[in-house]
Amino acid sequence: MIQTQLQQGDCITLLKTLPEGSVQQIFADPPYNLSGSNFQTVKSGKFVPCDKGTWDVIEDIDLFNQTWIEACVRVLSDEGTIWISGTLHNHPSIGVTLKKLGLWIINDIIWYKRNAAPLLSQNRLAPSTELIWVASKTKKYYFDYQTAKTINGGKQMRNLWEINAQRHLTEHPTEKPEILLERILLLGSKQGDTILDPFLGSGTTGVVAKRLKRNFIGFELNPSYFEIAKNRIEQ
Repeated sequence: MIQTQLQQGDCITLLKTLPEGSVQQIFADPPYNLSGSNFQTVKSGKFVPCDKGTWDVIEDIDLFNQTWIEACVRVLSDEGTIWISGTLHNHPSIGVTLKKLGLWIINDIIWYKRNAAPLLSQNRLAPSTELIWVASKTKKYYFDYQTAKTINGGKQMRNLWEINAQRHLTEHPTEKPEILLERILLLGSKQGDTILDPFLGSGTTGVVAKRLKRNFIGFELNPSYFEIAKNRIEQ
């Protein structure tokens, strides 16, 4: 019987309660450290300070990333994989951390959003990608090559994924589309496997895991987002 376990709290603390090597796949969408007085975003066609919440303001991003990734690696099985999304703001730190912890880096996936929002400023290129690191503890990791090929129309799937941004289903500012998580879970796990999301957010990973008949464990620090995710997954 498929089981779902959701807990509200800090993932560093909650990860300590899980047995070593008990998870087959981890998807993590950690804070990108985009918020603060030095960052701007656009709302209703105007520049405003970027404030996703205090959870997105991190003093030492390198230490933060090493701490939570190390805790995740402990619970990841030898055949499991960890998938970590990010942008240029945190992606270099994630990559260095994976190397420092001795993980085998399998892929760096580029998620290209053809319909990404335009950029009002004229001093840079319009951002339209996010990046996903894929890594494992050993070279004997699970990867469903045939499913990847089937999804890609019978051709070998490359590491450039063109998936449009979707209208958000919740108020969470960094909600990921279900079609993206569906692909990730199909390629990195089997029915009955256990999926972990240490930054549950709006609950997308849990919704998809449940649909695909995977066990799921999700942790979320913010009480409001936890309730949104819980209600969404339990529907």
